[in-house]
Amino acid sequence: MDPVPQTRPQTAPALRRAPVQQRSAERLARILDACAVLLDETGYERLSTRAVAARAGVPIGSVYRFFGNKRAMVAALALRNLDRYAERISERLAATPLLDAYGAIDGVLDEFIAMKRTVPGFALVDFGVPAAAPGEASGRTAEDGADAVGDAVGDAVGDAPGDGADSRDEIEDPNRLVAERICGLLAAHLGRPADEELHRKVLVGVETADALVRLAFRTDPAGDPALVDETRLLLYAYLAPSLS
Repeated sequence: MDPVPQTRPQTAPALRRAPVQQRSAERLARILDACAVLLDETGYERLSTRAVAARAGVPIGSVYRFFGNKRAMVAALALRNLDRYAERISERLAATPLLDAYGAIDGVLDEFIAMKRTVPGFALVDFGVPAAAPGEASGRTAEDGADAVGDAVGDAVGDAPGDGADSRDEIEDPNRLVAERICGLLAAHLGRPADEELHRKVLVGVETADALVRLAFRTDPAGDPALVDETRLLLYAYLAPSLS
């Protein structure tokens, strides 16, 4: 079978303008860091661009220079999470080159659990944007009503959607993106092709593990150990034979 094309590390599709200078990149990082912390404190529905700007210590116009609305901002955070998750898996596999299929599965699951427990905002927004609340079709909720001036601010600095930037504020099928990244990393580590069959197996594993880990963290804020163990055993039984 032909190998499945691997997705490259992504930047957020919702960025109005990608940072060029180091100072701009640092400001973007501060905005996303503030967004992550506020997600833990307030939840997604009460998150607002104005609150993020205040927490990050930047003018509201700086937020709108990068993002058209809060969904775009959270999409950027989700894709940064995906890049960091892939980096953690890659570093773990590189540090233990003799890992077999079971050890590789451990690495993929353990890094996901660790990020759920320790990374700000990750428990609520891992690799995708929460479903839109009623009235959020335009990307704004009542909490964002006071920020309506933001689009005008962004337009005034020449960053309006449609000026060449991709203004999408959604991530299409985030678990498929996760599966593609994991498939490439596991195939490279275990010395086997990342073909269509392996990609399908990894995608099923990702979808299943995602549902079970959500259940584990809904049952216990730290992740119910028994449910995490059940997830591990399921992945061993289903995925390990395809990796060996």
